[in-house]
Amino acid sequence: MKIGIGLPNHVRDVPPGLVPAWAAQAEQAGFASLGSVGRISYPGVMDTVALAAAAGATGTIELISTILIGPVWPPDLLAKEVAGIDGVSGGRFTLGLGLGGRLDDFLAEGPGPRGRAARMERDIEEYRRIWRGERPQGAENPLVPAGTRGDIPVLLGGLTPKAYRRAARIADGFIGASMAPSVVAPAFEAVRTAWREAGRAGSPRLVALAYYALGDPEAGRANVHDYYRSGGEEMASAITAGINCGADAVRSAVRAFADIGADELVLNPTVADPYEIARLADSVL
Repeated sequence: MKIGIGLPNHVRDVPPGLVPAWAAQAEQAGFASLGSVGRISYPGVMDTVALAAAAGATGTIELISTILIGPVWPPDLLAKEVAGIDGVSGGRFTLGLGLGGRLDDFLAEGPGPRGRAARMERDIEEYRRIWRGERPQGAENPLVPAGTRGDIPVLLGGLTPKAYRRAARIADGFIGASMAPSVVAPAFEAVRTAWREAGRAGSPRLVALAYYALGDPEAGRANVHDYYRSGGEEMASAITAGINCGADAVRSAVRAFADIGADELVLNPTVADPYEIARLADSVL
């Protein structure tokens, strides 16, 4: 199982200049990938910006959005953003997408959150047409440079049987929620089953997510609770309780996610402290 580390772009009031330095240090430490947590209505760094900065600051580490809220974007604009990140990185980007569950993230004028599942399916088709160099309706020119990778990998998240089947039908794999391995395991198995039922060859790529706090667990808990409190106290408390605090807890989580068949685990920081990179590397690499 590969071990990745998240960027701190989701931490409240993170200094934006920390993002590229964090990316470079994570690559040097030997992590397999860099993830981003996506949310718009929050004082962090936009995930597309963070990933572009990481692409420019690194040369080999994989990049993955875990997850980017797809339906809040006009599809043509997001397709161009993603193609740019992938191109700048030299083809190292995987697009992880989710539907979004917070109404305040739907800031732009448009259809809003209603019908977002069907809209995301249509949008993914549009992304792929644009990446192949096809012009969107009404556009005079293609939106991406010639030579853009037309098969940028797409992973989907979600917590319902429909989400599992959708990932098996139209994506390259699935991203589990930031929950305990015992909760994620049935989702992974459901995606594997749906993959076979859809007649897909090979196996879906399965990515797990977990929060960690090594230097200052109390600050980490406070930050995660603050990030999720718009979803209600029950959700915020549940996710906060699942933070892996301390090296032993992190190593236990790595073993547990490997046991349920995760191909990759991205460990997301809970504080914007660059020393957390070395602490994590010492614990799990």
